[in-house]
Amino acid sequence: IPLKRMKRDWVIPPINVAENSRGPFPQELVRIRSDNDKSRSLRYSVTGPGADQPPTSIFIINPISGELSVTKPLDREHIHNFHLRAHAVDLNGNQVENPIDIIINVIDMNDNRPEFEHQLWNGSVSEGSKPGTFVMTVTSVDKDDNKTANGMLRYKILSQNPESPSSNMFTINNKTGGIITVAAGLDREKVPQYTLIIQATDMEGNPMYGLSNTATALIRVTDINDNPPEFTAETFFGEVPENRVNVIVANLTVTDKDQPNTPAWNAVYKITGGDSTGRFSVPTDPTTNEGLVTVVKPIDYETSRTYVLTVVATNEIALARGIHSPRQSTATVSIRVTDVNESPYFEPNPKVYRVEEGQSPETPLTTFTAIDPDRFMQQRIRYSKLHDPAHWLRIDTNTGRITTMAVLDRESSFVKNSMYNATFLATDDGSPPASGTGTLQIFLQDINDNAPRVFPQETEVCEKPEPNAINITALDGDLTPNAGPFVFELAHRPADVRRNWTITRISDYAQMSLKIGFLERGLYEIPIIVTDSGNLPMSNTSYLRVKVCQCDMNGACTDHKPIIGAGMGTGAIIAILLCIIILLSECLRYAHMGSTHTGLARTHKTPHYKLIQLNTYMYTKWIHTSHRT
Repeated sequence: IPLKRMKRDWVIPPINVAENSRGPFPQELVRIRSDNDKSRSLRYSVTGPGADQPPTSIFIINPISGELSVTKPLDREHIHNFHLRAHAVDLNGNQVENPIDIIINVIDMNDNRPEFEHQLWNGSVSEGSKPGTFVMTVTSVDKDDNKTANGMLRYKILSQNPESPSSNMFTINNKTGGIITVAAGLDREKVPQYTLIIQATDMEGNPMYGLSNTATALIRVTDINDNPPEFTAETFFGEVPENRVNVIVANLTVTDKDQPNTPAWNAVYKITGGDSTGRFSVPTDPTTNEGLVTVVKPIDYETSRTYVLTVVATNEIALARGIHSPRQSTATVSIRVTDVNESPYFEPNPKVYRVEEGQSPETPLTTFTAIDPDRFMQQRIRYSKLHDPAHWLRIDTNTGRITTMAVLDRESSFVKNSMYNATFLATDDGSPPASGTGTLQIFLQDINDNAPRVFPQETEVCEKPEPNAINITALDGDLTPNAGPFVFELAHRPADVRRNWTITRISDYAQMSLKIGFLERGLYEIPIIVTDSGNLPMSNTSYLRVKVCQCDMNGACTDHKPIIGAGMGTGAIIAILLCIIILLSECLRYAHMGSTHTGLARTHKTPHYKLIQLNTYMYTKWIHTSHRT
């Protein structure tokens, strides 16, 4: 290549060197000359990567002739060009020319095969996909220059396995490697996976000059719900005892060609006929995909002995478009109900019976009988008493007739809100026997069988009332109208009661007060006659215990010491004193006899004690009698 001078500058056009040259080496590339070498001797040199910089010594220059050579084969895929600088100096080392750039381009040769990024490619496509559906893309790289034919790749499918339903189910874009479907008929249930051998060739796919490589593409055909569940039989059979719930009576089996344990395979069962009362359900066994016909409400044999259900099986997801459920997706389930011995039951339960209290023993009340639901079993029911807290009732074993054993008392502690509860048992003679309980509630209607009594029973009043009235009412075990309003009246005896006290009725209570201005301190029992308002009124004389005491200015008692003999007249007090004197004289007499006749005192020790005890009793009785009179 001749040296071209421009304004004393030297310029070298780019040098192209083919890679992988076989030599011989060193191989001359270009000769560098300066016009100044005509008048004096010059020395030439090159610098830069590939010369004096790594990788060194790839390029060398003859310092005298200026001949630039390459010393070994070049690899474009390693370094695709070199940038050197050439220098010219005189013998004294003085620069005679400006440094010149030398560009060396390594020319590509087709020395690399295409290489796939993966040897095994995985893709998927739904079954039933239409032609033209994208599946996947495979890619390959070539180290050669892709701007030349050496690196321009083309793809093609070498083989398809299996070749069903066609040998050309897929095609590949020869430039991009994109794979699409070209034929219909993808069916996962027939061919779940295809294996394609893909080839990539450089030189734009030229089979004669191009280099090739292959890879494998696995295309999985994914499932869609294109197969409905189908029952394995038209009719299934089951049996269940009456009154049993949460029991499986039949197992419904189906087949489904779709992929197991997916929404397209999982079965859903629905009862569409024969169960208007909702006594059955059909959940799915998640392991076997079977329909479990289950009783969810009790079944009565006496009402229905058989059930014929219509059951439809579908999938968790809808069928693919254009797929219809076949006749085999519907089945019949015939269920036979077996009879069992059921418990008798009382009707009504509880039974309420109203009767007046006070019924005497052996009074018939009512009949409390049970019903045997087993209409098709000839059984006998026997009755017994289970709970009768007051022991008032008796039940006839055969007829269920209820009779009293004692007087029915509404005011008994066993009666709550006028209601007495008793429980009875009915037992059949089945095998095994069955029994049921019933409660008889006896509502006791009130009669006037309780006399009223004054309330409160004790109170206080000042000895000088200013005024100091006592409010009283009455208690009656009966109910209205056999209780209040009450009539209060002071007793006629003793005579001093009406002389000292007065009683006035005010609304539903009475007020009692002293008629006299002063009453001696003490305890007084005032007899009061109380009469209720019953149709046949009942009266009762009860005593109000009144403490008459000294009071403070606020009307409160100040004397809290007990007063002995309070309320007694003077004669009673004199009698008590005489009794005490007699007792003391007797004691002194026996004591004197004991001091002079020791043996006699010991002999009469016990009679002496009894005498004192007897006199003490007489004294106490006398006090009580005097107090009342």
